[in-house]
Amino acid sequence: MADSEQYDRMKLLKDFDETKAGVKGLTDAGLFKLPQIFVRPPEELAEELKHDKADQVQVQVPVIDLSGGRRREIVEQVRSAAETWGFFQVVSHGIPQSVCDGMIDGVRRFHEMGVDEKKKYYSRDARESVRYSSNFDLFKSKTASWRDTLSISANLGTHLLDPHQLPAVCRDSTVEYSKHVEKLGNTLLELLSEGLGLKPEMLREMECSKGHRLHCHYYPACPEPQLAIGTTKHSDPGFLTILLQNQLVSALQVFYKDSWIDIQPVQGALVINIGDLLQLVSNGKYRSNEHRVIANGIGPRISVACFLSGPFGNTGKIYGPIQELITQESPAIYKEIVIEDYLMKFLNSGLDSYRALDYYKA
Repeated sequence: MADSEQYDRMKLLKDFDETKAGVKGLTDAGLFKLPQIFVRPPEELAEELKHDKADQVQVQVPVIDLSGGRRREIVEQVRSAAETWGFFQVVSHGIPQSVCDGMIDGVRRFHEMGVDEKKKYYSRDARESVRYSSNFDLFKSKTASWRDTLSISANLGTHLLDPHQLPAVCRDSTVEYSKHVEKLGNTLLELLSEGLGLKPEMLREMECSKGHRLHCHYYPACPEPQLAIGTTKHSDPGFLTILLQNQLVSALQVFYKDSWIDIQPVQGALVINIGDLLQLVSNGKYRSNEHRVIANGIGPRISVACFLSGPFGNTGKIYGPIQELITQESPAIYKEIVIEDYLMKFLNSGLDSYRALDYYKA
């Protein structure tokens, strides 16, 4: 029976994938009931009852103002948030609101194009510099997530591999946002480096910000949000993530002190979180925390996650705990990794089942 169920599920997944219309295609067709591939397992839904919002302590991730000459105070705030939450929000971050709004609008325009136009970009090949898909791990995860994604690779210096490969509806806004977010990424890495007691340029010189990828997510309104998930719980594989989101709904949650905590949108703010590789090179001082996006009955929620993942493509690049952070009292808790092997292992796993750092304990 189990084999038959698995076979049926695989057929449903293939049928969904072959439409190349994504989750939005389902909602455009007037869907009223959630397809089975999007229904979370009963044991997972039951687990939700253990983390009832009514019992949550009302706490919020730190909001840090990056403006003004308070460098030491800002470094301390960033360090504290990175060590405890692994998450924080930043305001006065230097990216004009018009640039942020333009990026969100460009993503909306792309995802709301006709299916025939979007199909030109549909691919499951992670090596493509510009690709549209629904669930990169569709055939590996236990549950399909209720979202579609336009993924764009960008490189330090040139920003985009080839701007003309981008869809015209979001080309200019993406090029402009990419320039600004790259600069912010380096600023944040300097603050995080100082928070570790290192020289400001240390993490940048390690090529932590060499190249970045934009994942432009579109979460349509869900007909049965209590059964679905927008993005399943996971930690991010790179060094640092910078998240831009529209202000429509509160959907992003971080797992903190045995509870799922809503990260409330703050006007003009960007959400920052530590990735697994930064936890590794900081020898566990900074925390890469699990997070997720819940499904909602209203939408669309639009977000743009910028992943600073290091020099992906440099097959020989090795990362391990920074030597200056290793002492007799604090020995290395992680092994060295080859970045290409590490990222390919992530891409070939289901997002809901892969916890990268478990593989690399010393």
